[in-house]
Amino acid sequence: MKFLVLGAAAGGGLPQWNCGCPNCADARAGKIASSGQSSLAVSADGVRWSVLNASPDIRAQVQALPALHPRELRDTPIHSVLLTNGDIDHIAGLLSLREQTPFELFATGEILNVLGENRIFDAVSREKVARSPISVGQAFELQPGMQATVFPVPGKVPLFMEGDVVQTDLVGEQTVGVRLSDGNKVAYYIPGCAMVTPELKAQIADADHLFFDGTLWDDDEMIRSGTGIKTGRRMGHIPISGPDGSIAQLADLEAGKTFIHINNTNPVWQPDSRERAEVYAQGWTVAADGMEIAI
Repeated sequence: MKFLVLGAAAGGGLPQWNCGCPNCADARAGKIASSGQSSLAVSADGVRWSVLNASPDIRAQVQALPALHPRELRDTPIHSVLLTNGDIDHIAGLLSLREQTPFELFATGEILNVLGENRIFDAVSREKVARSPISVGQAFELQPGMQATVFPVPGKVPLFMEGDVVQTDLVGEQTVGVRLSDGNKVAYYIPGCAMVTPELKAQIADADHLFFDGTLWDDDEMIRSGTGIKTGRRMGHIPISGPDGSIAQLADLEAGKTFIHINNTNPVWQPDSRERAEVYAQGWTVAADGMEIAI
């Protein structure tokens, strides 16, 4: 399987339009690389590609990668799109894929309901783009030569659907991870995860590679930096660091491991930071736009 990182950043990207944090300032100045919002493309044959989450930056992301360019007058190598939740940074890009070129759209019933309840997504023609409901635990063909299975991951409803009380460890169809297999290798894509449970560890035990939620370095990062009032866990994201963070919780997983969906405040963006050095010392890599990974 071949993977292309379309976007490595969390919602808002790097730099975020209204943010003057040190990382965003450095990205604007060209001191560190900018990054689009989280999305990953995968292919079994290097010809047909499936996009995992359609970020608001998808037009620029496709333009930046020749493998995704049209090969004819009206054409796309994008065979399918798979959504892992209904967050704006994962569904808004569908509106940039509305120009009457067919592909298949896969999502759980609950995520498809989010699209169905927002009439703006009717701009993506159902005659051209089949909305295919998928069930947790049931394998389906994401593209020829590649099977995918989605499974529940602890999370929450999208921000725009939150009520007065928010449960951040919901387990159901609203937030899912993806198992991908070409019959030889297995990869997992989990860009949003509130906690690592024993069930999740058992699920990903056969991984050859894991793309995992790297939103925040520590839980109160946004509060401490003055950029927000919520902890990472309140937003539905496990921190990277600490005894109950993802590095510690997934230390026993013998697989390639890549952090993706990284918030603009996260110190791992800085090439010379202590935090980035620790990530790599623990056997992880940090995703970057345009990164290619083959397993």
